[in-house]
Amino acid sequence: MKLRKSAHSVYKTQYHIVWITRYRKKILVTGVRGYLRIKFQEILKYYPDWEYIEIAIKEDHVHLFMVIPPKYAVSMVVETIKKNTSRSLKKKFAFLMG
Repeated sequence: MKLRKSAHSVYKTQYHIVWITRYRKKILVTGVRGYLRIKFQEILKYYPDWEYIEIAIKEDHVHLFMVIPPKYAVSMVVETIKKNTSRSLKKKFAFLMG
């Protein structure tokens, strides 16, 4: 991975973020998985300095390997991603509400 530059820093930060579905329910099936990938890419429109190196979505958990600039707290990034994706998934797929 290359070194990245911002106004006042040079960084090489990579994070492996993993989260599971509630009660490890196997709800991330093919259609949901595809829609979730689209939503991950839409988040990058608002945060263009974030970068996904790899995305792996299993039936009951998600792996993100990504680059986050030091100006963002990792907790804020995870919160933003989970908040936006869960909201749109619940709107699109009614079976996720229960």
